Amino acid sequence: MDGQHSEKSQSDTTADRTSSAMSQNPRAAQRQAGTRGNPEGDAPCPASHRISSPISRSMKDLSCMKVPQDPAHRDKQAHPTTILLCKSRSSQAALMPKEHKMFMEEAYNAAICFKMLRDLNGSDPLHLKYIIKKIKGMAYRAPNLVLETIHDYLVDNPEISSRHKFRLFHVLEAVIEASNSLEEAWQKSFMQLALENMTKSTELEEVYQDAASDVLLAICRHSWRVVAQHLETEVLTGVFPHRSLLYVMGILTSNEAIFNEGEKACWEEQLAQLAVKSVQFLNTDMWSKELLSALTKPDRTHQEQPPEKAFLFIYYGLILQAEDNSTTVRTHLRTLLDTSHQWPKQREGIALTIGLAAARHLDHVWAVLEQFGRSTPIKWSLHSFCLKNAEDLQWKWASSTILLSYGQMAVRAKAHILPWVDNILSRMVFYFHYSSWDETLKQSFLSAVLMLVGAVSRNEGAHSYEFSQVSELLDCLMVLMEKEPRDTLCTPTRQQTIHIISNLCPLPPNSKLRPPLDLEKKSQLLSTCLHSVLALPLLDVLEKHTCLFLEPPNIQTLYNKTSSALDQLLQSFIMQSPTTDELHLLLSHLYPWLASEKAQERQRAVDRSTALLRFLSHSHSLDPKEDFRRIGQLVGMLGILCQDPDRAIQQSSVEGLGHLYQLLISQTARAAPMVNAQAPKQLSPASVDGAPVWSSGDQKTAPPTPPEMTFPKDRIFQLDSSQVIKEVMKHLTKAELTDLIWTAIEGLGSASPFRVQAAADMLLTTIREHGAKLETVANLGRAIHLQLCSVCIPQAKEKALHAITLLAQNHTPELVATFLDFSVPLDSHAFCLWRALGAEQPVSRQVLAVLLAWLQERALPPGPRDSGPQPKDKPCPRSLAAMNMLHELQFAREFKKAVQEAFPQLLLALLAQLHYTLELHLPQEPHLPQEPLLPREPHLPWEPHLPQEPHLLQEPHLPQEPHLPQEPHLPQEPHLPREPYLPQEPRSAPEPQPGHEAPEAMPSPHSTSLEALKSLLSTTGHWQDFAHLELQGGWKLFSTIDTYPQGVSLLARAMVQNHCKQIKAVTSQLLPNLQSKEARERKVAILILTEFLYSPTLLEVLPRQAALIVLARSLRDPSPEVRVLSLQGLGNILFHPEKESLLRRQLPPFLDGFFQNNEQVVVQVMGTVSDVLHRLGTHSAAAQSLGVAINARSFFDDERDGIRAAAMALFGDLVAAMAGKELSSLRTQVHQSMVPLFLHLKDHCPGVVTQAKFTLYRCAVLLRWRLRHTLFCTLAWERGLSARHFLWTCLMTHSQEEFGIHLAQALSYLHSRHRHIKTWAALFIGYTICYHPQAVSQMVSSVDTNLLFSTFEDLKKDPEPSIRVFATRQLCFLQKVAARPQ
Repeated sequence: MDGQHSEKSQSDTTADRTSSAMSQNPRAAQRQAGTRGNPEGDAPCPASHRISSPISRSMKDLSCMKVPQDPAHRDKQAHPTTILLCKSRSSQAALMPKEHKMFMEEAYNAAICFKMLRDLNGSDPLHLKYIIKKIKGMAYRAPNLVLETIHDYLVDNPEISSRHKFRLFHVLEAVIEASNSLEEAWQKSFMQLALENMTKSTELEEVYQDAASDVLLAICRHSWRVVAQHLETEVLTGVFPHRSLLYVMGILTSNEAIFNEGEKACWEEQLAQLAVKSVQFLNTDMWSKELLSALTKPDRTHQEQPPEKAFLFIYYGLILQAEDNSTTVRTHLRTLLDTSHQWPKQREGIALTIGLAAARHLDHVWAVLEQFGRSTPIKWSLHSFCLKNAEDLQWKWASSTILLSYGQMAVRAKAHILPWVDNILSRMVFYFHYSSWDETLKQSFLSAVLMLVGAVSRNEGAHSYEFSQVSELLDCLMVLMEKEPRDTLCTPTRQQTIHIISNLCPLPPNSKLRPPLDLEKKSQLLSTCLHSVLALPLLDVLEKHTCLFLEPPNIQTLYNKTSSALDQLLQSFIMQSPTTDELHLLLSHLYPWLASEKAQERQRAVDRSTALLRFLSHSHSLDPKEDFRRIGQLVGMLGILCQDPDRAIQQSSVEGLGHLYQLLISQTARAAPMVNAQAPKQLSPASVDGAPVWSSGDQKTAPPTPPEMTFPKDRIFQLDSSQVIKEVMKHLTKAELTDLIWTAIEGLGSASPFRVQAAADMLLTTIREHGAKLETVANLGRAIHLQLCSVCIPQAKEKALHAITLLAQNHTPELVATFLDFSVPLDSHAFCLWRALGAEQPVSRQVLAVLLAWLQERALPPGPRDSGPQPKDKPCPRSLAAMNMLHELQFAREFKKAVQEAFPQLLLALLAQLHYTLELHLPQEPHLPQEPLLPREPHLPWEPHLPQEPHLLQEPHLPQEPHLPQEPHLPQEPHLPREPYLPQEPRSAPEPQPGHEAPEAMPSPHSTSLEALKSLLSTTGHWQDFAHLELQGGWKLFSTIDTYPQGVSLLARAMVQNHCKQIKAVTSQLLPNLQSKEARERKVAILILTEFLYSPTLLEVLPRQAALIVLARSLRDPSPEVRVLSLQGLGNILFHPEKESLLRRQLPPFLDGFFQNNEQVVVQVMGTVSDVLHRLGTHSAAAQSLGVAINARSFFDDERDGIRAAAMALFGDLVAAMAGKELSSLRTQVHQSMVPLFLHLKDHCPGVVTQAKFTLYRCAVLLRWRLRHTLFCTLAWERGLSARHFLWTCLMTHSQEEFGIHLAQALSYLHSRHRHIKTWAALFIGYTICYHPQAVSQMVSSVDTNLLFSTFEDLKKDPEPSIRVFATRQLCFLQKVAARPQ
């Protein structure tokens, strides 16, 4: 190692050069004066062992420090004889014990330091690193000791190598910086040392010079003025300064840490004075050439600029700024611009020089830039011409230099720049649009605009200027943001762009740029900025795009800074216009992102919203005079996000609601006396490094919440999300609550399951808490219906419907009216809403009442039915919709009880509605076969099936019976079923159920009204009344206005004959209707009343005298029809008992009239007898009943169709009249009529079939058959063999004693001329043979057997396949039965 031997020899002979060392050591005199008790004048010890006094207490501690030893160097430290303590014995004896100990400690530490300094000349990198670390550690504890040792080492070893001295400079720099103060003597000594070595040329070149310069810079930390004076002297010599001098000045200019507070300005002032003094050198060619050469010298790396070069650009600019001659300034600037623009730091330096010159020569700088911008190289670069050679690269980014120059001009010119702002902006916009765009130009443009906007914003006079180019600048910024890659974040472009926009709207009390942004432009800016930031992918994805970068950026930090810039933008807008309208504008642009399907977008949006609310809550920026409104949507959005699957979003949303709550409270309080804000005016939404408080999608790990971001200790922040939402709701107005509900309803249509569920919860909570005070609920109900079709989550749908139930408690009329508008045709979702509307019993009653009220809102019919004007209005849509809903709701279980309770009102209203629809003369649907209505309510409690008695089912000793004939679509019946096949539901096409898709052809109002009347009877337990009209075709009477009274009378008569329990209630309801203004209602009431007069129950509600008064009053009714009906009612036997005997006496002559030859006369006579029986009512002629029955039954098989039908009708009326009376003779006649009625169900005459069905049903009622409802359904709608089998089973089950009579009657019908009746009789006998073969074989004669064989042979040729199969099997079975011995 070079110099090692010399160092050792010098160390051993230092005593011989004490005087020389003393002259170099600034503290030698002090140490010499401190050697008390040495009268002999002993020679001092070597310089490396001279210790100054006093010694600090830290030195005592340092002496005890044990330095860890490297095994490789233990041999070097095992010989302490190389360090000698050369104090004389007399001197050491003179010291006190304590001082001696201190001396020994200091000497020991000095020796250690000396050895470490010497070891710096080693070559082991790890050992050198260890030594430097130990010396620095010692310097922090005893800097003076280390400084003195270094000084002495350098003095004693002047011939050490440059590399060794380079390392000593680094150590010396660290020791000086570690010292709290530096004595003047040390300053001068080490300053001289640095100045001598700064310009020294060694094999280390600039590295060595920079190390010496760093020592000078370390001295500057203690006394920069002295250093500055030396530097100025060196610079002003007239010779171009050495690089090291410029290096030191560059560090002083760029590093503020060197100076104490306020000293940096002094240095800048001194630098400006230095520039003034240097102006003279501009005219010196050599100096100028060296300056230009230094400025254009290539840098070691193009990413970093050396401090000396950076300073030289500043120094040059300051000199040009101080130059008075404009020509000189222009010449130098143009020369500088003609240099290369290839490297970024070079461009920045040129721009800085130009900007500094513009501080005093703005006009000339502008002219130079304009001239340069029109030069040929610039035109080439703008038009993207192909570069011919490498030299042309120096012009490629010249426009970047121009842009940066404009920015520096704005910064340096300060107030003088304001008149030039529009010109500068126009040039910036020009270069933005016409330059060959790349990342370099983009960054230059942003940097320049940032400098310009910052300069203008800091200028108090900006308010007096109107900048016309701001709009164009904003357009450029938006284009720049839109061109940013959507899936990467590698540069601070977004952050810088947003920061520029924020500065265009500076916060008060700073002045605003004019003209202010219009609403459209502001909206475009917000949309662009939000989309550019919020739509970024997850940070993990962003980092993957930078994995191939040599120096990848810190994506987390970059994103945090960008988000902070976005928060600052929102705060700038709200501070520029602190109104609720502005807040609503900002939030409205965040709402779509809050509803995003991507979690990271929702998180970013909710973080921005929360940051804005936090800022407003703490800054109290909103005008207290402003009515804080239009936040219902915000509450709804944040409330929904409180249930987000992402926990970070949940917490941020809850925090946002908490700040919103505080803001509401604050605005309320500040509306009275103003409340001074306790919090700072601005609250940054991010921590120190810009990280958001809650970040799951945009942060790899969730760091602990920074102290400044912990939730306030407000009660609202201690509640859970649902409680927070309720607290916020308490402070919302009706309009805001409505907005909140609208937001929740909109959320029901979301594709995200959690949003749908959360929206349903929000809707339910809001309506539960504040539903009573809501207004305009009609639109809300309509919107819920529209969204309900997209709700696929059962729980959410249930909650939405429950909300309707709660809303109906206080808003039933409004909701009913609204629902009527979309209930024609009725879809499944609308029907669900109606069911929810009536989920609570009191509300269901109210719903029916409102529907009945709407039903009454009818337009006047066009016909001249009543007096008065006759407008040609169409039917009221809601009236007809109410009719439709009254029909549909009868099948909803929620309205079942309410419909039963409202039966009287509904009955009268529906009958009146039927009359109204007939008055309208609307086209009616073609009459369709009556379809069953009863099965539409599957849960109605019908009668249970009656099991057949076992002795009628099977006789075990008989041979196997043949299969019964069956239709192709029916399941094959078993050989001997245990019970007959009883049809449970009609087989006709079912009606569309509520909630199913409506048919294309809508039913007419009349048919809907009629169906509603039918369903009212069937769903409320009045199926017997329904059966009376259905079986005798009574519904057809409601099809015309002329037969309408007969239909109403028939219905009322059925209620009387069936002893309906609602007669009293209906009577009580119809009495007020007799006074109604509507003639149709009075007509319906009087029709029903005249029939109810035949019911004894009527007298319990309306006594006889009261009934007379009512009828007498109706004689004065304006309607002739009502007057006629009242007159008929007054003729009732109730008011004229003497009529009873008169009518009875007329029956025998009438019976004789049955045998007239004229069919029409016979039919009328039979009808008259039926009418007499009806008029007698409860006073029916029991004595004549047998004669009437015998005579009527004798005409069942008459050849004349009319007489057969009339006879059956009369027999049925007689049976109904005798109901409840025990007449055995009449019962016999009824039993004997069952088979004829049964077989005439296949009569060729439809009228006969109808009367046979109805009479058969009446007889079954009289005989108290079970399964009467199933019998009614079968008679009304069933066809085919299964129906016939069921009817046969009912007859044979309930008429066992008449088995022989029935069989004989059936055999007699085998002679009938009517094929259908004959076939039906054969089937009847076939069933009987199948199930009772032994009984039949005993009762059938040979003649009858032959007749049966003949009949079944004929049936084998029947057109119907099932009949042919049945006949074939029966023939085979009949042969087996006939072959049995009797």
